[in-house]
Parts: sequence; C-alpha cells; structure tokens
Amino acid sequence: MTTNDYETLRARLVSYLRKHIEIDHISEDVLQAIARVPRHLFVRENERKHAYCDNPLSIGRGQTISAPHIVGIMCTLLDIEKGATILEIGAGSGYHAAVLAELTGRDGIVYSIERLPAISEFAQQNLSNAGYNNVVVITGDGTLGLPEHAPYDIITVACAAPVIPQPLIDQLKHGGRMTIPVGTDMQELYLVHKNDVVSKEKSGGVIFVPLIGKYGF
Repeated sequence: MTTNDYETLRARLVSYLRKHIEIDHISEDVLQAIARVPRHLFVRENERKHAYCDNPLSIGRGQTISAPHIVGIMCTLLDIEKGATILEIGAGSGYHAAVLAELTGRDGIVYSIERLPAISEFAQQNLSNAGYNNVVVITGDGTLGLPEHAPYDIITVACAAPVIPQPLIDQLKHGGRMTIPVGTDMQELYLVHKNDVVSKEKSGGVIFVPLIGKYGF
C-alpha cells in the first residue's frame, strides 16, 4: 500500500468512529489526534492491511494493540491538557503512547513502561519511525510506576489489574486522573480522580491482557 492509501484508510477509520461511537465517548480533540497517528507503523508488517480496522491486533508475545475506539474512549475520559506529564503502563506497540503524545503536545511528555524487553524495543522503534520525540519507553515493572518522574497529571494503564496498584495512586498528582481496567476475564474500566480523597467511577466493560508485576497478577 502507498502512503496515500493508508491516509485514506485512516480518514475512513476516523469517520467510522465519529459516526458509530457516541460523541461524549470520544471527543473531537481525540478523534483529531487519532487522525494524525499512522497506526500502520505500530503493527507488524503482515498486519498492516488491517491497521485501520477498529479491532485489536496481535503484536506478538501474547500482547495486542488495542482497538482504536478503546484508545479513543480512554483518552477522552482522561481529558488531557497540553503540556501534561503522562505515565502509561503497558507500552505495547507504542500506538496508544503516540495518541497521548499528540494530545499533550510538544510541551508535554509521555513515559511508557513495558515489562517485555522485545515489546519495549518494538515500541521504541515504532515511535522513532513515526517521528515522536516526546515519548520515553522504559522496560520494567509497570505496577511500581516510575517514581523518579512523579507526580503525574495523567496515568493510563493498558492492562488489567486485580486491584488498583497503590504506587500508581501515590504517583498521581493532586487533581490528577487515571484510567485502569480492573478484573480477570471480563474487566471494568475505572476512571480514578485524586483530590483530597481518591474516587473511582465505572466506565464500561473491557477486555485487556493481565497486568503482571509486584502489584499485579
């Protein structure tokens, strides 16, 4: 496929999301961010023809790249402002981090933790190929967070936890927000607000790979 072919398919995906996902579930700002990210650069070469379908895709090692509508819903819930410092748990292919990078802009930064070295390397290469300079990929245990750069305006977790890891709550800034799936086979996506108290609200059923680590499975 040519670059123009991919751009056409990406525009078609955004049109599909705008038409089929309720407007309060994916904001226009997030749709525009999705429209700018070349998703075909974040999947394996043999999956590129499916890159702009609204489906999860395998990236190897039992991991997946989330469906675009899930990325859109999670980013909308987080209400990301320009210049935000973001922590992502579960880099995967780097696609979600790229959308986050678009939303926080050049003055913001995304730190993304991936536990599998091969997947971490895949994400770093994809982000480099796509021209993203404000994403830092780290190999490690995401359940521990990344205390050296805390506190974070935003934390987003792309794998399902048995409970919300306390280190992530601790590293969230006062006034910050976090999205995290919690559960086993079928999970609930939670939006967490940290103010004087920590509050949680359910945001729908989802299915993610498990969060592995000290405070995970």
